[in-house]
Amino acid sequence: MIKLVNVNMSYRGKRVLEDINLEVAKGEILVVIGPSGSGKSTLLRLIIGLLKPTSGEIWVNGQEISPMNENELNQMRRHMGMVFQYSALFDSMSVGENVAFGLRQHTDMPEEDIQKVVRSRLRMVGLSGHETDMPNELSGGMKKRVSLARAIAINPEIVLYDEPTAGLDPIISTTIDRLIASTRRRLGVTSIVVTHHMSSAFNLADRMIMINDGRIIEQGGIDDIRRSENRLVQKFIQGWTPDYKTERRFRP
Repeated sequence: MIKLVNVNMSYRGKRVLEDINLEVAKGEILVVIGPSGSGKSTLLRLIIGLLKPTSGEIWVNGQEISPMNENELNQMRRHMGMVFQYSALFDSMSVGENVAFGLRQHTDMPEEDIQKVVRSRLRMVGLSGHETDMPNELSGGMKKRVSLARAIAINPEIVLYDEPTAGLDPIISTTIDRLIASTRRRLGVTSIVVTHHMSSAFNLADRMIMINDGRIIEQGGIDDIRRSENRLVQKFIQGWTPDYKTERRFRP
């Protein structure tokens, strides 16, 4: 469903991602872990076409998106949803208007049908009856659920999650994890989840990768990651504090 071939990304001469080769299968949940500033969010923005790579190829559902113009990217994004780290709701719009936004922008769906989809998606995330609420009336967990409802309103084939449990307490984080899993189960979407929360990572992942200093340093199933001989991986998943800048010989 998603394939990156020798992808490199630099900002103003500074390397952010280096030689990224990655495939994500249809219906898979891939979890991306790694320290802050390692390039995880940049990876998501490349896949959804908000950034273009310095070099390499990015394929989404059989199409190479790197050469696409903005109109072509918008057509491609009709099949993708994204849940941003801080929800990114429109403050001036109600919950219902936020969820309906993509449908109004990208489809010719009648308003009556749009409202049916809004009610359905809010019901999926446990927010029935909150259509008229404003974002400033919601808790952090509720905002994340509205953001998820908005992302899946267009029936996407792919959903990207950037730190979906950031800033949430463990109980609400578990709720969000369950919603991500149930979204995959109900809609069959392919998912990439960027997270620092190892409990979420191990709860959700079919497969995991760890990025450090712009490179993929480990990948595999949950058991592969738990048993990794890479010291940086072990320190990260166990909550230790390594010196990432000096420990660049990845194997002990």
